[in-house]
Amino acid sequence: MKFVSEYRDAAACAGYAKTIARLTTRPWTIMEICGGQTHSIVKFGLDELLPPQLTLVHGPGCPVCVTPLELIDKAVAIASRPDVIFCSFGDMLRVPGSDCDLFSVKARGGDIRILYSPLDALRIARENPLKQVVFFAVGFETTAPAHAMAAFQAKQLGLKNFSLLVSHVLVPPAMDAILSSPDCRVQGFLAAGHVCAVMGFEEYLPLAAMYRVPIIVTGFEPLDILQGIAMCVAQLEQGRHEVENQYTRTVQTQGNLPAQELMKNVFRVVDRKWRGVGSIPASGLGLRSEYAEFDAELRFDLSAYTAEENSVCISGLIMQGLKKPHECPAFATACTPEKPLGAPMVSSEGACAAYFRYRRHDTPAPAMKA
Repeated sequence: MKFVSEYRDAAACAGYAKTIARLTTRPWTIMEICGGQTHSIVKFGLDELLPPQLTLVHGPGCPVCVTPLELIDKAVAIASRPDVIFCSFGDMLRVPGSDCDLFSVKARGGDIRILYSPLDALRIARENPLKQVVFFAVGFETTAPAHAMAAFQAKQLGLKNFSLLVSHVLVPPAMDAILSSPDCRVQGFLAAGHVCAVMGFEEYLPLAAMYRVPIIVTGFEPLDILQGIAMCVAQLEQGRHEVENQYTRTVQTQGNLPAQELMKNVFRVVDRKWRGVGSIPASGLGLRSEYAEFDAELRFDLSAYTAEENSVCISGLIMQGLKKPHECPAFATACTPEKPLGAPMVSSEGACAAYFRYRRHDTPAPAMKA
């Protein structure tokens, strides 16, 4: 397709691979933050085009994957109620909770609906005044404006039967947590282009300066990613640590200011637990007190839920760039998309799902269309 195939041009990708090989004189480790970037890297075999000194590791940029276990348990508890219509993005239905997932609740008769927009849940709430309608508000800064708009409109409409189960997480604090870890091996980042389309990239400047790492705002197609890697390697080789924008066709320095203003009006910054990683200070969004009436955790009195992670699953190590999916002893054996131990095996942006689909049998990556 036009505007897609041009960013998958095989000759241009080969050219960037040669440029990266020419630039690279020392071992470097670069982390791509976004799970969408991870899938492109694995699907198109971009890592296999790189020189052996260059290592790509996968970050915590899959919001489905980092949604904490107790939030899944809360979602299951709410969705199991006969007076509830539970709405969610499709990725969340297969994420395992302590005992079951949302798909199992749906199979048992729960009214669970897959939506593409939280604004559709407002219509469902208006059409079903005798039901409580709950939307599972999961995501990074990318989806936060739509969820903020849903809460804002619900308040304007005076809806009493609509609420959000909020599990929003923020990218910069996660990068800070990775870089401050004594086990950190990351020397440069490919930042998530869609997050920066909303937030801009000025908030990355202090991270680049403090930890002396280059951060490249990068898109999701093969050419985007290879160009981002080339820009990052050039900085590493030259001893620079700046924030650069590869994704100029979408991202502006300040981002989407109206979306940011809406988010500030509806949400507040909170500490958030990340599945497999642990609690990261000031790394999430929660509803402000003015919107507390739309907080599903408060409405259904679920704040006391706790849960223990599966000890076999190493998804936390994978999302911190310390391990890769095929290094997990449960990968493709005890953990499969049909019976996942962790969310990265069932999310469309999960690193384990990417490896299961494209690398499980060590088959060659699909050729890019010229």
